[in-house]
Amino acid sequence: MRALPRRTDMKRISCISLAALLLCSVAALAQERRISLKDYRDKMKAGWLGQMAGVAWGAPTEFRWKAQVIPQDKMPGWNLNTINESFGQDDLYVEMTFLRSLEVYGLDVSIRQAGIDWANSGYPLWHANDAGRSNLRKGIAPPDSGHPAFNKHADDIDYQIEADFSGLVAPGLPNVSIALGEKFGRLMNYGDGLYAGQFIGAMYAEA
Repeated sequence: MRALPRRTDMKRISCISLAALLLCSVAALAQERRISLKDYRDKMKAGWLGQMAGVAWGAPTEFRWKAQVIPQDKMPGWNLNTINESFGQDDLYVEMTFLRSLEVYGLDVSIRQAGIDWANSGYPLWHANDAGRSNLRKGIAPPDSGHPAFNKHADDIDYQIEADFSGLVAPGLPNVSIALGEKFGRLMNYGDGLYAGQFIGAMYAEA
C-alpha cells in the first residue's frame, strides 16, 4: 500500500501549482494590448476617412484599366469635395447595414439575422452582392447564398471591399474580424472571395 503524501509534500505541490498558474497569468497579461478610447476613436475615424477617400478617388478609374498601371495624366483629380462622392458607393453603404445588425443584435448576431437584414436593404448592388441578396430574397439561406452552387460570382471581390467595418469594430482582435466574416462575408462570397475580406478586416484590426 502506498503511503499518503505528507502535508509538507502537499504544500509543495500546491505552491508549484500556484506558481505555474501565476506564470500563465503573467504570460497572458504580457500578451494583452490596450488602447485608450481617445486613440481608438482617432484610429477608427481615420480608417473610415481613408476608405472614403480611396473609394471616391478611385471610382472614376473602375474597370477602365485592367492589368496595367494607370497613366499619370489619367489620374483623377482631388479636391475638398471629392471625399463626399463616396456616399453613393457600395463599398460603404453595404457596411452600414452590417453595422446596424451589430448595433441591434451585438457581436453574436446570427448569420441568419444578418441575412434577413441585408435581404431587406433597398440600395443597388452588383456581382456577388447582387447575386447573394437575390438568393436570400428567393429563400436560399446563408451560407448557401454565397456558395458557388448558387452564386456564380462567389469569388468576386465584394466582401473584400466591404470588410473594413469588421476590423474597425475589433481593434487588436483579428480573430473577431475573421469571425464576423463568417457571418457577413458568406452572405455573398465563398472561398477566396471570403478569405480576402477576412484578411483585409484582420489588417484593420491589427492597425
